[in-house]
Amino acid sequence: MPNSLLVGGTRQTIRVARFRIYKRKRLLAGSSGFCLLKRSMTHLRVRLFSMCSNVAMILLVLSGVSQAAESCSTAQEMDAASRAGIEAAAQQLFAAAATGNTTAMQQNSIPAIAGNFQGISSAVQGNKDKIAGGQAHIRSEWLLDAPGPQAYERAEFFCGTFNSPQHTSFVIPGLPPGKYAVAIQDVTGGKQPFSITYVLQQDGVQWKLAGYYANPRQVGPHDGLWYWVQARDYKKQGFQHTSFFYYQQASQLLAPVPFMSTPQLEALYQEEQSNIPKDIPQNPQQPVPLTLNGNTYQIVQAFVVVNDKQGLDLVYKYSSPDITDQVKTFQQNMAFIKALAQQYPEYKQAFTSIVARAVAPSGQDFGTQLPVNDIK
Repeated sequence: MPNSLLVGGTRQTIRVARFRIYKRKRLLAGSSGFCLLKRSMTHLRVRLFSMCSNVAMILLVLSGVSQAAESCSTAQEMDAASRAGIEAAAQQLFAAAATGNTTAMQQNSIPAIAGNFQGISSAVQGNKDKIAGGQAHIRSEWLLDAPGPQAYERAEFFCGTFNSPQHTSFVIPGLPPGKYAVAIQDVTGGKQPFSITYVLQQDGVQWKLAGYYANPRQVGPHDGLWYWVQARDYKKQGFQHTSFFYYQQASQLLAPVPFMSTPQLEALYQEEQSNIPKDIPQNPQQPVPLTLNGNTYQIVQAFVVVNDKQGLDLVYKYSSPDITDQVKTFQQNMAFIKALAQQYPEYKQAFTSIVARAVAPSGQDFGTQLPVNDIK
């Protein structure tokens, strides 16, 4: 299974990849007279069957196709047996996750996941107290069919009616052939609202775990839509940096998985992409310069994290040739934080703390955190 179907590492990294890789392509193209379904397949011949003012009916004649196309069924479209099996598997996995029973989850995983289970295990253990005692309800589910003899370079699944608010697409690079399901659960009644997304793969009559994503639906009292509105407000005020970080948090809360797109998420991603500040790097391997109080820093990463008090901490990572002298590095970090807050005073209203992390060439870093109320 591709790495994207594991718990998935740092969300900031995934988000950048999503903009480059997972951006949804238009399925229909045409004029006011007709629209034409476009699909790139080997040896595909398309014969136009009939046409009306708004819709062209297309007969696809497949000649020597090397691999059949992917398909998606919504909950309303899938057969009753598949839907019951998917929902039962999701409920069984939730019961195990809520008690931290990672052994049971590993036993009910496909071999590729069971053999590399540490990421999922850490996510389950880290979130079990937040969902313990909660009730899980299926929000949405899809059946994904990827037929053929070999892995897909880029598997694309388009679900539901195109251009409808419910239209959903999944783009998964390197997907092996098989039948999969994506099930999203909303968890209520625990410490905080959560969503859990399971990627399942059919193995005989069983549905086994192929990916696990657990995400809070709120930060404190605020959900993703609140952060989206705030991001727009900061943008109107000319606070581009704060606006961008709030867009990031909105997408964290609203996107169940990084390889999924809906009309709502697409609109959010486009707004976020159009609002990226020039001094915020989008690739840790390509630092960008930031001048603060006469000193130029090479910024490696900048992102927000949720702290224990359900507030947002702003984290900046910058390159440093040497961090062995911790007293000196601490002073450098403090100077960085104060200069950053001086250049962007709106940070003191938008975030709880600012964290500066000096990153050595080896990749090791040394961090310093300063609450915004203590920045003078």
